[in-house]
Amino acid sequence: QLTRELQTLHTDEELVKELGIRVAINEQDVTEIAVELDGPAGTPYEGGLFRMKLSLPTDYPDSPPKGFFTTKIWHPNVSKSGEICVNVLKRDWKPDMGIKHVLLVIRCLLIEPYPESALNEEAGKALLEEYSEYARYAKLMTSLHAQQPKRHMPLTVSGGNAGSSSVEGGATPLDGSPAVKK
Repeated sequence: QLTRELQTLHTDEELVKELGIRVAINEQDVTEIAVELDGPAGTPYEGGLFRMKLSLPTDYPDSPPKGFFTTKIWHPNVSKSGEICVNVLKRDWKPDMGIKHVLLVIRCLLIEPYPESALNEEAGKALLEEYSEYARYAKLMTSLHAQQPKRHMPLTVSGGNAGSSSVEGGATPLDGSPAVKK
């Protein structure tokens, strides 16, 4: 069932062409899903390319995936470490929702942040108190960290760490900088 869902996402014209969401399939580990998301038009994230990952638990779809931005982003519902806070990934999860629903909700979160459940309190406070300052800083962060690459990630990858930089302990740097081993 999961492989079929991933194949459908991989070729979904609406996701790719209309919404700017591309999903890469890791043939070695289908529980780690790499995603590229174009910043939605009319938002401070417009023009940016955001990479994220969804990690599926062993009991998926009974439990929700965990979502993380691997591209640095300044957003009320994204922690400084990249964790995404959205109800569909927590208490509102239902097994029939699927990965496409999760991706659509995360894209909507870029359009309409929810500062009442902020993981980044500074961004949440700025959004509530002075939208123009929030938007200015979010645009600045987008221009610094979410530059469009000359080409997109491959749609199919193989290997457990395909498409990511490896550092000690297996972590991936969130700022996109190359890792340096000591």
